[in-house]
Formats: sequence, structure tokens, C-alpha cells
Amino acid sequence: MTNQQNSDLERTITAWLSDRYPDMVDLLETLVNTDSGSYDKAGVDAVGAVIRSFLEDKGIACDRLPIETRGDGLRATVPVSGAGTNRVILMMGHRDTVFPKGEVSKRPFSIEGNRAYGPGVADMKAGLVMNAFLLAAFAKFGGAPAPLVGLFTGDEEIGSPTSRPLIEAEARNAMAVFNSEPGRPSGNIVTGRKGGVFFRCNVTGKAAHSGGNFQDGVSAIEELARKIQSWHRLTDLSKGQTVNVGLISGGQSVNTVAPAASCDIDLRYVEPEDRDEVVDSIRQISDTCSVDGTSAEISILGEFRPVKQSEAAAALFADYTANAAEAGLSIEGEFSGGCADSGFAAGVGAPTLCGVGPVGGKAHSPQEYLELETIVPRAQAAALTILRMRPGG
Repeated sequence: MTNQQNSDLERTITAWLSDRYPDMVDLLETLVNTDSGSYDKAGVDAVGAVIRSFLEDKGIACDRLPIETRGDGLRATVPVSGAGTNRVILMMGHRDTVFPKGEVSKRPFSIEGNRAYGPGVADMKAGLVMNAFLLAAFAKFGGAPAPLVGLFTGDEEIGSPTSRPLIEAEARNAMAVFNSEPGRPSGNIVTGRKGGVFFRCNVTGKAAHSGGNFQDGVSAIEELARKIQSWHRLTDLSKGQTVNVGLISGGQSVNTVAPAASCDIDLRYVEPEDRDEVVDSIRQISDTCSVDGTSAEISILGEFRPVKQSEAAAALFADYTANAAEAGLSIEGEFSGGCADSGFAAGVGAPTLCGVGPVGGKAHSPQEYLELETIVPRAQAAALTILRMRPGG
């Protein structure tokens, strides 16, 4: 393809994306108005069905990846003939939200000024819309240097326990990964993230009447309280390492020595090499009981890997920001304490960018919003970056 042909194709695709803005908003409204909390398999799959219908209508092949307990995976492919590479360009997004079933009926999709509101409007249904239209653009006009894969998963908000293998399998063969989590409120994208591990600890004691035979009881709550203090002492802000007990429960009644107690623990860390040491410390605190007669068990509920910017990812970021400037955007990289599926892709060595979706803020709250005017330019920035890649990566 000549330079002139390349330029013509770039103008064609960016113009087509601009013209699709009303359609993007329509699809976004449909997705937002479909409840899809992580534990609502039917809802998450309903969002997948909408996306699949949209893509198949554009002639894009979609494979459903069945998952028994959570939302199914959806893998869309736009092949490229004669591209000269067996590697792919991966665009990722999750269909689940943190909101319970029925949230949509309380506050459905709405628009006020240049902002859209509704459950998951930014995190990350706008990113799903952007990815769907990017796939549609390249299916219609071609121009990608490698096959495009759109991976739409269903359990990111709870640590992707069933989606992680799907993501890692695709990312191992990827020359570039774009995770369309929302752009930061500043307009920047994410170039680094903390890793996270989520635990549950269950403590067992012995019930007894708190007045009549207190001495016969063994308080699981007392043991858990001591453990919580020890876990929190593992926090080291100088390293960006935090341990937080975010949920606790236990006891039988106010006048009973507590026979059981439990808590959920959130670990965040920056450096991959720190992970094993602090996880071992958390487990050791669980295993070591100081209240005689108590015992404890701990398990990992979910885990995200950190995003560390590799040399290849830094080069991809430089290309992306230059192309974003042509789409009218001034973008820098930010570090985020939050976790995302991008960590799984980066963890297997794929050059990865995160937060390339439309800009939004206040995620996981009733005030969550999306800057509507960013949908098209963010899609254009990604399209230009893909168009200008070399087949060799």
C-alpha cells in the first residue's frame, strides 16, 4: 500500500468513526440499561448477546467461550490476509459491573450536557462500544497489519477468576494489547498499575454464654481482631504496599462468645517481586493463632497482576500519544493504584496500554459519568495507532 493509500485509508476510517457517533451512543444506552453485575451471569451474558449481534451484523466472526459460573467469554476476530505475521492485536474489555441487579431501574442511562450517566457507563461499557466500532471499522475498510481480536470478558470486577486464562492465552500471541478501561478524568491513559490479591480468612472459636459460662467459650472475634492489627502493620506506604481489611463478620448473638468470624483482605503492591513475600506474611498471620482454642483458614478469592511498562510498551505508548495528538488529544501516562485485566496481559510479556477507552470518572458510584465528546477521538487515536503498526510489532 502506498503512502497516499495509507493516508486515504486513515482519513476514511477516522471519518467513518466520527459519523458513527449517534450509533455509538445508542449502543452505549442499550448496554448501560442492561444490568450486568459480576454475579449476574444472565445479565452479563445479555450484554454479550447485544455485542455479538452488533458484530455479526457487520460480518465479524464471534465465538462464545462457555463459562459455567460467570459470564461467558466472547471472542471476535477480524482476519487479515497476507499480513505476514501470526501475531494478533488484542482489544480487551469487561462486560460486568459492580452494581446489583435492579440498579438500572433506579437510574437508567441519561445524558446531561456533555456527560452520560448510568451503571457502568464509563467502567466500562463505553470501552466496549469503542472496541466494537473499531472492529467494525477494520472489518469494513481493512488496513490492520495483523488480525484483530476483541475479547469481551465477564468477571473483571471480582478479579477475573474465570477470564484470566482466556486473557493470558490471547495476550501471549499479541503484538499489542489495548485495554479499553476508562481514560482517567485528566484525559490520560494508564501505563502502570498495582497488583492486587483478595483474601478471605475464616476463624473458628467456641460458643458459650457470655454471662453464665464465659470461661468455656473461645472468641473467634477476639482472634480475628488481633490478626487484623497484624495484617494492617504489613502496610508500607514507602513501597506503595497496602493491606486493608475491608469486610468483617462474625458472632452469633450479643450475649454469646463468638464461635466464628471472618474477614476479606485487600492487598495492593507495586513491584512483582514483592508479591510472594507479603502473601506469605498474610498467610503466616492467619496460621498463627494467639487465642488458645481458635483456628483459622485463609484462601485467595481473586488476584490481579501489576502493570509494569516494558520497553516495548513504552514504544507503543509513544506511538499512541503521537497519534492521539492528531485526533486532537493531549495524553500522558498515569500510574493507578487500581487493578485491571491489563495486568494479566502485561504479565505474560505483551506490550500493553490500559485506560485507552473514553474518559470518565467516579466509577463504582451513583455519580459515575462519561465524557461523551471523548468517544470518537479516543476511538480515532486507537485506530491510527493500529493502522501505523508494522506487522513485526
